[in-house]
Amino acid sequence: MNYSALIQNRKSVREFLGKRVPESDIAELEAYYKNDCMRLVPEIKTELVMLGRDKKEALESAAGYQKPLGGEPEYMILLTEKNEYAGENAGYIMEDLILKLTDMGLGSCWITFADSDKVKAAAGIDSALEVGAIAAFGYGAKAAKRLRINILSMSNIDIKAKREFFDPKKAVSDIVFMNSWGNKEGVDEYIGFFDDMLWEALYAVSLSPSYLNRQPYGFVIKDNTIILVAQEDSYTDEIDEKLGLGIVMQHFAAVVSAWNSKFAWNVGGDIKLDLPADCKAAASCRF
Repeated sequence: MNYSALIQNRKSVREFLGKRVPESDIAELEAYYKNDCMRLVPEIKTELVMLGRDKKEALESAAGYQKPLGGEPEYMILLTEKNEYAGENAGYIMEDLILKLTDMGLGSCWITFADSDKVKAAAGIDSALEVGAIAAFGYGAKAAKRLRINILSMSNIDIKAKREFFDPKKAVSDIVFMNSWGNKEGVDEYIGFFDDMLWEALYAVSLSPSYLNRQPYGFVIKDNTIILVAQEDSYTDEIDEKLGLGIVMQHFAAVVSAWNSKFAWNVGGDIKLDLPADCKAAASCRF
């Protein structure tokens, strides 16, 4: 798959057509999950559950925010065993599946949730594993012109009319710092520009979906190490923070893997970095 192109072309779909996804496509997605799907921490046990449109009403009572999805999507739920990095791993895997759907010509939408047991009960899932991530997918309907809200803060809300679901995103220059958090001096020279692999990977990261478009993360480049930093955000709970970090790492790794098939993130670990009180180092990689 051409991950750079897929990341740039993928849109969140909230209106679906009634056209059913062929069983052959669902089988292809399941086979991809089993054999080829990217994983952040392969040792964490996961399971993919596919659900039909008949579960829509039940799932909408247990997950999601704002108004319900329109139309008749299919659903996939990623189950995971408990682990310190289960959330990041779930976000990483589900985003790779979503990009696979994009490659197959299907639309998708992340579904938020707060209670694993409630979701499992609504979906009729009998498993000791917990819900790690949820997404709807199918054939997207053409989006009508609508208002889209980008909540920067309670006193700074950007409202724009859009025909598609392109959300405001931070630029690479807003999320990458050199040697210390907030320092932009030397960043451009280090990461190059459009034809540079590192810039392309960071650009892919800047397009990562996040809860309410908040993008509460950034990077510090120090001693040829790239450190992913999570920034505390009052709008983003722990589940969405971890999923978001997994998505960020997947976008970065997916692009870099075109040049370096052995690339891997070091999640957690003893990362020495002086950060503001509302920030924490989440992962790192050598470059």
